[in-house]
Amino acid sequence: MPELPEVEVTRLSFANRIVGGRIASVAMGKALRWPLGCAVESLVGRTVQAVRRRGKYLLVDLDRGLLLIHLGMSGSLAFAPALPSAGIHDHFDMVTSRGLLRLNDPRRFGAVVYADSEQSELARKLLGHLGMEPLSEDFDLLAFQQGLKSRRTAIKQVLLAGDVVVGVGNIYACEALFLAGIRPTVRANRLTRPRMARLHAAIRTVLARAVERGGSTLRDFSNAHGNTGEFQLEAMVYARAGMACRVCGSLVRSIRQGQRSTFFCHTCQSF
Repeated sequence: MPELPEVEVTRLSFANRIVGGRIASVAMGKALRWPLGCAVESLVGRTVQAVRRRGKYLLVDLDRGLLLIHLGMSGSLAFAPALPSAGIHDHFDMVTSRGLLRLNDPRRFGAVVYADSEQSELARKLLGHLGMEPLSEDFDLLAFQQGLKSRRTAIKQVLLAGDVVVGVGNIYACEALFLAGIRPTVRANRLTRPRMARLHAAIRTVLARAVERGGSTLRDFSNAHGNTGEFQLEAMVYARAGMACRVCGSLVRSIRQGQRSTFFCHTCQSF
């Protein structure tokens, strides 16, 4: 599943190129997770003003309204002056004067939704529950510590929930907890404030590095240029169960938490 770094890498790969583009046509393929929410013809003539990100949503600001795009489990965006005819897994084509934006999503868990504004009921329903942005100045340490102190569940699960801090998916939660030296099973409210501060810094470091490396391609992720990510090649614990820890040499372990695999080093992550 594309996580925050992959969505941010996707945004960076086409945002500047599509801004200023006037929409000439929009075509929808098979139904996605949610309906578009407007007639495709009503988007024609509008102009793309910016492409932002909130959590794992891309927000395409138009001169009137905005499109919220979610890549779901297997989605990817392509943007080019021209693309081949839409295939069976291509479900959204938006032709602009700057190029064609296409959503390919084999499993169709992604979505493209129109909202009148970011304050509309629909937009607030999708975005209103999201936690702090970890790569922004809004990722406040005190608020992060307060959020963790109120949670009695395992810290790994709190990170994945996304309502304290958004976008720390499975691979990045494992890596951040390793960098901070924190066991993924410890209850969030049992962490000391210094350890919370270490985790706060580790989340920033891991996610920023993932964006720098183009995200993680575990199956089929690619950005709008078609380039794959490389962060998974330098993962310290993720998907390395039974292999030697890169730091101490102990074997990396794997457990199940909330139906997800968690990877950690019993020696390096002592608490």
